[in-house]
Amino acid sequence: DVSAPKHGKVDPANMPHVGGNMWAGGTGGRDTAGLGGKGGPYRLDAGHRVYQVSQAEKDAVPEAVKRAAREMAEKAFKQRLKEIQMSEYDASTYERFSGAVRRQVQSLRIILDNLQ
Repeated sequence: DVSAPKHGKVDPANMPHVGGNMWAGGTGGRDTAGLGGKGGPYRLDAGHRVYQVSQAEKDAVPEAVKRAAREMAEKAFKQRLKEIQMSEYDASTYERFSGAVRRQVQSLRIILDNLQ
């Protein structure tokens, strides 16, 4: 079961962690920042293969935990904006322009990777 969202511990060796409730950047776990899990505050990619929990498990997360995760994600987002000296308006403007060319940028990245 999920209890409360948290960032989780950072593995100094960046080993892949699947499931559980401890490691930041893990996959398929619960309560911690990572990918493919449930109840975590925000997505955090440590560069490992993603293991996904079922949508039914995600839907079963209590509303209080979802609300706490959203609040934690919002706080982390605002902190990151502050670190890079960007306002919320700047971020929304960037997202608007970035979203308009996202597909083209992805296509260009694929082409350049293949050329390398």
